[in-house]
Amino acid sequence: MSEAPATRDATATAVRAATAEPEDRLRADTYRLLGRLLATAPDDETLALLAEAPVAEDGDLLAVAWRLLATSAGRTTASQVLDEYEALFIGVGRGELMPFASWYLTGFLMEQPLAKLRFDLRRLGFERQDGVCEPEDHAAALCETMALLAGDDTTLETQAEFFEAHIGPWMARLFRDMQEATSARFYRAVGQLGEQFIETDQRYLEMVERREEIPAEPTRTGIA
Repeated sequence: MSEAPATRDATATAVRAATAEPEDRLRADTYRLLGRLLATAPDDETLALLAEAPVAEDGDLLAVAWRLLATSAGRTTASQVLDEYEALFIGVGRGELMPFASWYLTGFLMEQPLAKLRFDLRRLGFERQDGVCEPEDHAAALCETMALLAGDDTTLETQAEFFEAHIGPWMARLFRDMQEATSARFYRAVGQLGEQFIETDQRYLEMVERREEIPAEPTRTGIA
């Protein structure tokens, strides 16, 4: 399961952006990185990029999670992570984790959350790609969708609506479960980064929404 060059480019961009890029570019790149790590196991080149990434020395939980990911990437190999990925997400019959919105919200696959997601994706202009086997409510696909929304001129209001409907209700729980999974080693660090980033982005989008709801002060005219 080696990654395409585009995946490695996205990984390099995301880890460089951790301390240097504007906020919305950082958000898009982090969503893209998480989506790639959820879609396939990283190769040795990607692990090296993560291990060597410059990360902030801040004490907040998100910065700590980035440092943990870098440390974990430097202590493993692509072969080890591939075995781990298959145990977590594929398994015999099924993996240890089920990274689908329908599963987390209803306990079953292909349920109402997927139908609502498909409706919203069509409304936003997204079409299902040929050859894709997983349903659209897979966590990797949802992270990639948020990366696309955050990386173009989509309004923050639209991003917040999509997040609240399809990511906020469940994805942080998936990342917490990932940290506790018995098969997780490298992906324990991915889980910590994912949990902290999702919670941080939720606060960011809620803050933006509240700011947009505050009416502007009327312009004072006609003052002598």
